[in-house]
Amino acid sequence: MNHNHKLIVAEVAAGFALIMLYIWRLRFTQPKAWIFILGLFVLSHVLRGERGASLGFRWSNFRECVEQMAPALLLIALALLALGVLLQTMRPISLEYGLICLLAYCPWGVFQQYLLNGYIANRLLAVSSGRYVPLIAASLFAGAHLPNWFLMLVTFAAGYVSTKIFMRYRNLYFLGLAHAVIGTLLFVVIPDSISHHLTVGPGFFLHKR
Repeated sequence: MNHNHKLIVAEVAAGFALIMLYIWRLRFTQPKAWIFILGLFVLSHVLRGERGASLGFRWSNFRECVEQMAPALLLIALALLALGVLLQTMRPISLEYGLICLLAYCPWGVFQQYLLNGYIANRLLAVSSGRYVPLIAASLFAGAHLPNWFLMLVTFAAGYVSTKIFMRYRNLYFLGLAHAVIGTLLFVVIPDSISHHLTVGPGFFLHKR
């Protein structure tokens, strides 16, 4: 590993540490600190001359992603809904409220996919074989959801798959949409006794009570 590769690894480690610091402390003491952290990531892209399209912010192949991946996404969605109906764990919300949750989740889904793939996976691809990048990225993604064991399992699997998809299509908009669909359905289908209201960090323990 050359010097430049070591710097990239150190940058990823520092970036992940800042994310964890925000989740576990800063969002309670300095809630606007995320702006500074995001600014550091943007600065990194600027200094490296990276443009939005190379990070995955592009519409040019969105339709191709939908045509190729929508059947699998639809199958997962139907399986989750069927599970909720069979186990009678569907959250009692209206269809309108569910759609509002989905629409509101989309920007958050794109943002999480940017952190996972546009930033972390992109950096890892510069220093590691593509064979190992999905596994490393998924592990970090799952780690960011400590100590919620349910979300850690889900995000490890979903993070691995989404990174594989990103490496092929580099489209954060489709990944963000898929993230929002699955996240919303998990909220609707999985009871809080298992999902702990999809909380991570210290909030997990508060909700566990």
